[in-house]
Amino acid sequence: MATVNFSVPEDVKQAFNQAFEGKNKSAIIADLMREAVERAQRRQQQSEAIDRILERRKYAPSVTAEELRAAREEGRP
Repeated sequence: MATVNFSVPEDVKQAFNQAFEGKNKSAIIADLMREAVERAQRRQQQSEAIDRILERRKYAPSVTAEELRAAREEGRP
């Protein structure tokens, strides 16, 4: 297992130690780091998906408001 050293504000350290008193803090930090990595990966995937959608929209046929209105009317009983 690797060792990671980093600095945090003293108030965060105290709050963390108080919230997780008696717990395996290394395991908690590892879980929090995993969650942070997963969130960052999801944000990246979402960003890439949005970019792909926006790129495809450039080639999508445009529809006028009148055409949309007519299609809505056509679909109503």
